[in-house]
Amino acid sequence: MIDGCCAYIDNPEISTDDLMVHIPAPDFPTGAYIYGLQGVKDAYETGRGRVVMRAKAEIESGDQHDKIVVTEIPYGVNKQQLIEYIADLVKEGKLDGISNVNDETGRQGMRIVVDVKRDANANVILNKLFKMTALQSSFSVNCIALVNGRPRLLCLRECIKYFVEHRHDVTIRRTRFDLKKAEERAHILQGLIIACDNIDEVVHIIRASKTPAEAQTNLEKRFDLDELQSKAIVDMRLSQLTGLRIDPVAPRVRRADAADKGFAGSS
Repeated sequence: MIDGCCAYIDNPEISTDDLMVHIPAPDFPTGAYIYGLQGVKDAYETGRGRVVMRAKAEIESGDQHDKIVVTEIPYGVNKQQLIEYIADLVKEGKLDGISNVNDETGRQGMRIVVDVKRDANANVILNKLFKMTALQSSFSVNCIALVNGRPRLLCLRECIKYFVEHRHDVTIRRTRFDLKKAEERAHILQGLIIACDNIDEVVHIIRASKTPAEAQTNLEKRFDLDELQSKAIVDMRLSQLTGLRIDPVAPRVRRADAADKGFAGSS
């Protein structure tokens, strides 16, 4: 998918065939095989299509009888219902040649084991299972998405187009948010630098003030600070003064390495 997005960014007029070089088919979470690509191409070009899927099944030969082992099933198929349906077909006599069906799914993944009778052909049984059960099923693609608040049927290139636009918008908004937070922090640091450069006078003003609000007002008048900067200074604990450091090489905005809490007015 990412390769397809990169290809679209390089060439916004890219064709469906070229996109299929990077995104040959949908990646269903349950695995299984896609049986034929015409349905996939129809879905990519028009937004609608019918994708035929087959379970991943292998025949294991044994000394007494063969087994059909299913490790992946089509998307949307319920495993338990599938096993029960196969068992019902055997009981009703609609499907011969099967002696047992077991669910051996464990930590290693899905594993449905179909025991084939000794006198039956496992390949024939497997083909019947594909024909009569959901081991082969279809998935209808109907790619409708909201575009500017309205539902639209989208082809693959349009899906990628609007996804790329969304990611661009998210990146811009995230960057602007981070920039705003950094600018706010730099603004506070400017006030802390002033406090550090005039630490004795700042402490004197705070001690001479009756309330924190009065201390803020006095600091703002004396050092031309705004409310945010004066509050950061007043809120700092005096015990954190030992944590203030000045870096003479760095720019002034980066010279204060103080804790965020600031002074707490002493009394």
